Amino acid sequence: MTEISFHFNVPDRMGYACRLLRKAVRRGAKVVVAAPVPVLSQLDRQLWTFEALDFIPHVLSKTGMPLAPRLRHTPVWLTDAVRDAPHQDVLLNMGDELVEGFEVFARVIELVPVDGPARLAGRGRWKHYADRGYVLQKHDVAQDPTA
Repeated sequence: MTEISFHFNVPDRMGYACRLLRKAVRRGAKVVVAAPVPVLSQLDRQLWTFEALDFIPHVLSKTGMPLAPRLRHTPVWLTDAVRDAPHQDVLLNMGDELVEGFEVFARVIELVPVDGPARLAGRGRWKHYADRGYVLQKHDVAQDPTA
């Protein structure tokens, strides 16, 4: 069964996601990031400028966009079409909706901001997973900001 982790009270989703992706890549994980295209485009730009001496290999893949076969080995995929992703190790959800097809991934990480409608949407996703018997892990970023 898919392992589900919620990272709550995330003050800056983009910065936190960059740190989380850097950590995952350093550990050899392959990550698919799911979100609406505007969020993915912003994350793509931020990953290029995140650290002056670090590079997080990633590819932005939009629905219907053909990619060279060699890009399938890129460890971080930013996509709005999760079912087209080449690997199912870790799914990082940066959107406010439940990701269709999440259950094929070994692990799902949900980022939930401090407040607002996105926090309320995060609670809805928590309930969805819990109602279906998934064991949920909770990481309060306000208590421990290290990703």
